Amino acid sequence: MKNPFFLIAVIALMFSPSLAFGTNGFWPHAYGAKSKAMAGASVAMVHDGMAAAVNPAAMFIVGDELDLGLALFSPRRAYQANNDMDSPPYAALDAGNFSSHNELFLIPSLSYNRRLDPQSTLGITVGANGGMNTEYRGPVFNNFADQTKPETLPGDRTGIDFAQVFAGITYARKVTAGNFLGVTPIIAAQRFKAEGLQPFKPYSLHPDNLTDNGYDYSYGMGLRVGWFGRLSEALDAGISYQSKIFNTRFESYNGLLADEGRLDSPAIIDAGFAYKVMPELTLAFDYQRIFYSDVRAIGNSSALVFPPGGSAQPMLGTDAGLGFGWQDMEIFKLGLQWQYNAQWAIRAGFSQGNEVFAGSEGLFNILAPAVIRRHYTMGFGRTIRNNSELNFAFTYALNVELPATNPNLGPQTFALEMEQYDLEIGWVVKF
Repeated sequence: MKNPFFLIAVIALMFSPSLAFGTNGFWPHAYGAKSKAMAGASVAMVHDGMAAAVNPAAMFIVGDELDLGLALFSPRRAYQANNDMDSPPYAALDAGNFSSHNELFLIPSLSYNRRLDPQSTLGITVGANGGMNTEYRGPVFNNFADQTKPETLPGDRTGIDFAQVFAGITYARKVTAGNFLGVTPIIAAQRFKAEGLQPFKPYSLHPDNLTDNGYDYSYGMGLRVGWFGRLSEALDAGISYQSKIFNTRFESYNGLLADEGRLDSPAIIDAGFAYKVMPELTLAFDYQRIFYSDVRAIGNSSALVFPPGGSAQPMLGTDAGLGFGWQDMEIFKLGLQWQYNAQWAIRAGFSQGNEVFAGSEGLFNILAPAVIRRHYTMGFGRTIRNNSELNFAFTYALNVELPATNPNLGPQTFALEMEQYDLEIGWVVKF
């Protein structure tokens, strides 16, 4: 493998069209099979090269290693509109149960890390974020349209598709015995598409850049820094912070997304510890906070009233325009690892987060029903040679049904629903 960095880039480009989807909002609950099997409790665990996506300082402990992962992700998204609508001036959703199509996705990940000298390492990590994806077969918002104006009539598909690929180069260094620091400059590429939102054209700053313009792309940069400490033979601790990833605007959708099409990735903080209850058994706990409210396109409220006949004051695409009403998300993660023997490791975990948006924000979140709060995980690892191992992880995100309302719907109520399954296999090669 004379040029592993070139190999990593080629693989990432091959798979990038299918990279998407997260489980805590649009953030994955974990990166890599080992971490996923422990519900993402990994800021103070030295799992593998995907550690750079959570705590870059741990990459010094990882050492010389190549990691490849492939996940099969299945989100089940739906909404149910009740038959309790009122007459105009309120619009309404057609009553019934409606499910989003496309329920299987392949998500690859990879990392490569090398020791530069006894005090430092350098690595590259490629992964994905996403989760704002739906495809309903039908005009969900048809009753918001002015039936006398053909340009406001939606097509036969409604939904959005958002995905992000990121790559980071991690430098990690041993500062003192038991203390390690790491830094990862991040570059990211995003794509976004929206369909079926024609009824909202009268409320848009740029009505021609609101919907049905195919995929648009944007690019950005950010930074993650971390500390990893070996406090004793039994106790490790870690903390990391990722800045907001500042992205260029989606010009083709600057009439939909607040801040004229800018969709930044939120800042995030992770902190936790790993404690060896006994030599074979490790307990890990993480706290994570994702600052969704700081991104206008995500955090701005969607519970605003659309005035009859359009609006002289645009409600979509402006700095204060409609978003998804997402608030900051706090997640608590607990994981266990049992090193059964030199060849086998068994892992399990659980995570719990708060609701990322209130039911009153439900209307636009039909497009992104990020209602998942709990994850149950399990997995195992098998060393197949002295320098190679396979790891497996299974995640079940508990089905959630969130009752919802919207001031534009009058007394009508509806509910957003999602559950998720994730199966990942990871291959680790040590050099």
